Amino acid sequence: MKIALITNSRIPSLTANSIQAMKVAQALMQLGHELRMFAPAETEPATQESLLAHYGLRLIPDLELLPSSKRLKRFDFIIHAQRAAKRFNADLIYTWLPQSAVLALWAGYPVVLEMHADVSGIMGAWWLRQFWKARGRTPFRRMTVTTSALRNALERSTNLPERSRRVMNDALIVAPNGVELEKYDGLPSPVEARHQLNLPDGLTVGFTGHIYPGRGADLLFELAKQMPQVNFLWVGGAPELVDFWRGKLTEAKTTNVTMTGFVKHESIPLYQAASDILLMPYSRSISASSGQDIAEVINPMKMFEYMASARAIVSADLPSIREVLNEGNAVFCKPGNSSNWELVIGDWRLEIESLLADESRRRELGNQARQDVEQLTWVKRQERVMEEFTVEE
Repeated sequence: MKIALITNSRIPSLTANSIQAMKVAQALMQLGHELRMFAPAETEPATQESLLAHYGLRLIPDLELLPSSKRLKRFDFIIHAQRAAKRFNADLIYTWLPQSAVLALWAGYPVVLEMHADVSGIMGAWWLRQFWKARGRTPFRRMTVTTSALRNALERSTNLPERSRRVMNDALIVAPNGVELEKYDGLPSPVEARHQLNLPDGLTVGFTGHIYPGRGADLLFELAKQMPQVNFLWVGGAPELVDFWRGKLTEAKTTNVTMTGFVKHESIPLYQAASDILLMPYSRSISASSGQDIAEVINPMKMFEYMASARAIVSADLPSIREVLNEGNAVFCKPGNSSNWELVIGDWRLEIESLLADESRRRELGNQARQDVEQLTWVKRQERVMEEFTVEE
């Protein structure tokens, strides 16, 4: 099919939304669909080669950047994207924007709408209600959510009438994020990976990803200070935040932390393989790049990458995380922002020290995680979404 992908993410960028949209696009292309992606013209145009390198992909869709005004809350972009999809002669509109999805339905297009967070404000809820209430000649609509917790949150926010609720029950699927499993085949041992990356020898606790509020930087900092015998590896983060934490580490005379800053996405598996334990130190409150608190519904892409790397995972115990992880493939600790910070740090330190002292348990957890993620690839995810389209058509 000819699929028009409409995203409000800046392309290229380092945001999770941008990366996720590109992973979805590549998977759809791997399934044989013809794609064109429409994004706001808020970045300098990039070549296909640079986009492939930036996102660590093998396939990239044709990209068209369209006018976008923040003053108009990007609604001009949505109108431009709708017209561009028509010029493309799209068979299906696949979008991350409720407004775009509703306009597409009103125009008679089949639509897939991806939701990764709850709606905000009166208008956000209104647009989502229109998505479920829209009638007419469209043969198909589908919404994907990344967690059951998000489905529940959206149900509360939209307060749908009974008829629309029945439509939603038939047309909504829980589709967690995924992983490119082939990138994790044949990874070296932690010792060999550290050697290849010129990292310090010795047991290593790793973290990859952004360091927005709630992502655990303060917890990582305290653990590194209290566990000087352990190497900590911190991969990623915006330059200004990396500089901030490097300054804090220097001030505290903490020398057991390696901070890489941004690394190319294609290098992430090797850095994850260099760790004996990988951390997801989330707080009870987690800010997305948009500023929205996503702790209730989070479904981080790094969780699937950690699983694919076959390393032991220690994660904050959040309900949405337990939709994928369990005691057989991970260890859970208290999330941050607790009323007793010292108890939180003590809980994490105890579990990490216990795992570092037990190589066989680390191997068992890692192997189970790798086995459990086998069915959670991006291609299998998109196969499921598009199978629903085939059935409806």
